[in-house]
Amino acid sequence: MSLRFEEIDWRPTRLGDISLRRRRHPASGDDVYEVKLGDEFLMSSLFTEGEVALARLGLAGTVGGDLEVAVGGLGLGYTARAALDDARVRSLIVVEALEEVIDWHRRGLVPLGATLSSDPRCRMVNGDFFAMAGDPQGLDSREPGRRFHAILLDIDHSPRHVLNSSHAALYQPAGLRALAGRLHAGGVFALWSNDPPDRQFGSALAQVFAEHEADVVTFNNPLQGGTATNTVYLAKKDPASLSQPRHRTVRDRQAGLPFSQ
Repeated sequence: MSLRFEEIDWRPTRLGDISLRRRRHPASGDDVYEVKLGDEFLMSSLFTEGEVALARLGLAGTVGGDLEVAVGGLGLGYTARAALDDARVRSLIVVEALEEVIDWHRRGLVPLGATLSSDPRCRMVNGDFFAMAGDPQGLDSREPGRRFHAILLDIDHSPRHVLNSSHAALYQPAGLRALAGRLHAGGVFALWSNDPPDRQFGSALAQVFAEHEADVVTFNNPLQGGTATNTVYLAKKDPASLSQPRHRTVRDRQAGLPFSQ
């Protein structure tokens, strides 16, 4: 049986002190892994439904096989693992700003670390996703200008609540256009948010992408009781056959239809 509470790792980084902690859930007895940056909780293994939905909904909007996928933000690895669960994924690159987080996975300090590190389709890259998205070299230094069928982003709390002020530009039309340039025609950009759907951000997506929607993902909240929600934004780049934008309204993922293909 694990300790009731354990700080597995703590390190100073350029973004602040980061720590990986493990505690035992008092009701279930399961180990809960948590990541903190300074005083902010970045992620908990107790709440992963939104991160998994990010990958599943994003990839559901893609067409065909041999998918090349990029993930912005490694965290505890749940988005990356959900993407690899799709047999159509040929390659996955995960861009993570903190080498320390990548090291946790390579050393097997987090539950999904060994799974991601041993999958030949998966490559974890230390880099600033936001700077790379706007750089002509793109998201993969091994293949400058590389394009992807899907880009899945889970770094900031929301388009308004960013971890670093330098991230804010990506959520504006100019930043989204640069990001869309990293997608194949018909490719999908998917974004996780901890906030309710944001109409202003939806307007920014509408200026860049042929289709967009905001899906509300509902899940149980064992800490406070009842349910909680995340938002997954989905935006599709204009394929050659699409001439007119089609934009859809917010819907609850539990009741809605799949993102159109």
